[in-house]
Amino acid sequence: MPVTDPTLGVDVTVARQGKPKHRLVAIGDSLTQGFQSAAIFNTALSYPAIVAYELGCAEQFRYPRYDGFGGLPFNIELFLRELETHYGAAVDLWEAPFALFRALSHMDQVKQYWTQGPGSVVPSTTAVMHNLAVFGWDLRDALSKSADACRKRIETPKDDPIIQIVPNAAERAALRVLPTQPPAAASFGQLGAAAELGKDIDGTGAEHGIETLVIFLGANNALRAMTELKVVWSEDPGFDDLDRKGRFTVWRPEHFTSELRAVASAVADIKARHVIWCTVPHVTIAPIARGVKGKTAPGSAYYPYYTRPWISDRDFDPGRDPSITAAQAQQVDETIDQYNDAIAAAVREARQQGADWYLMETCGLLDRLATRRYAEDPAARPDWWQPYALPPALQALTPPPNSRFLKGEGQRRSDGGLFSLDGVHPTTVGYGIVAQELIKVMRLADVEFFRPDGVTTRQDPVLVDFDRLVRNDTLINRPPGNLGSTLRTIGWADEAADLLRRIFTGF
Repeated sequence: MPVTDPTLGVDVTVARQGKPKHRLVAIGDSLTQGFQSAAIFNTALSYPAIVAYELGCAEQFRYPRYDGFGGLPFNIELFLRELETHYGAAVDLWEAPFALFRALSHMDQVKQYWTQGPGSVVPSTTAVMHNLAVFGWDLRDALSKSADACRKRIETPKDDPIIQIVPNAAERAALRVLPTQPPAAASFGQLGAAAELGKDIDGTGAEHGIETLVIFLGANNALRAMTELKVVWSEDPGFDDLDRKGRFTVWRPEHFTSELRAVASAVADIKARHVIWCTVPHVTIAPIARGVKGKTAPGSAYYPYYTRPWISDRDFDPGRDPSITAAQAQQVDETIDQYNDAIAAAVREARQQGADWYLMETCGLLDRLATRRYAEDPAARPDWWQPYALPPALQALTPPPNSRFLKGEGQRRSDGGLFSLDGVHPTTVGYGIVAQELIKVMRLADVEFFRPDGVTTRQDPVLVDFDRLVRNDTLINRPPGNLGSTLRTIGWADEAADLLRRIFTGF
């Protein structure tokens, strides 16, 4: 049952001396970095950047940029638009070999840009980023990886005519997130970098260098069960080893809790006035894995099998197609529930010791947005379930966004809209919903929000400017013209080049 009180019923007296220099700092993975459509490129519209805009400190909020060739590792939206330019609204059967050649050529250009071209040159960064998230990272990465460690893990690119996905993409992305200068700073990971910002109190009169610190980690301790459609439980030894943990797709609760305690201990040492911990969403709701063959029983939340979204119920063959079973999906969800119990326990313990920590219920948020699991099946809804009320700007869209895989007819979106084209990460408006819920918790902590002038205080309710986000969300306001054949096109690319596995295991 989702937590409805971010304070967990524990009152804390907060020291509010001075004004912390850094208003918002975020530690996390792809969901915090702003990943979309299998690439990191739109970092100016990550949910922390959206919150910074509403705080009135957007110009001071520092985040990395990935502008070349649609970002890292492979931008599906850009790829579809290129196919549309050359082949129109759909790739005909006779055009498929030429389209595949063009796709591999496109991948090769992206790979060359980031491994040998301009993208391979890492900017020398002395200022610490405020968005410290790196896609693909889990709890162990947050504890152990630094810019130095990432450099050592980047391998010399191989000239392979088929495997064209950028190798070590997450490490390459991290080098634009973590400080690289002076040399001593290159040993800082996400937590160490945030600790440096926390120490930055000169001239502020504040006890904390950071006003609000957001921690959103843990999804990658279970996500690959759905992206790879394979459940491989963590083992000891190995779960906490950077070189061995890659073979696991789901961490056992005791292993997750062990890693979480180490992260929480490091966070406790960071001088942040408020800390907000986000729970881990149920990864089985993301449309990258679609339930097939009807619910297992009336009122069940689960389907007999979960497979790729472009495989229809009629065509699905469990002996041939990648899939996991209902029992496995439910076990992954129940494991995530135990992750979230551990996160809540860490927050409760910290508050009992006087720290101003909060719990943001991102798991319950996604559950309330789950279209197929709950919205379309009243019998499956738990007693606590209520549909999430979309902001008016999203309700006014035709159709209102939902959690199905994005589809289109002609030049307009016909379904989906909360998830981008990788079926895992939100669209810009989806990130806006996360930002809105985070703002609610920040206001509970009495964080002040200002107009863009940074001086005029905003009154409650502080609402995200969703009209701005709709204008900037290309998948909402001007989707690719071939969106009607998107599933078929991505499925074709996945089968031809093993696209998704290469993208997600490259994390």
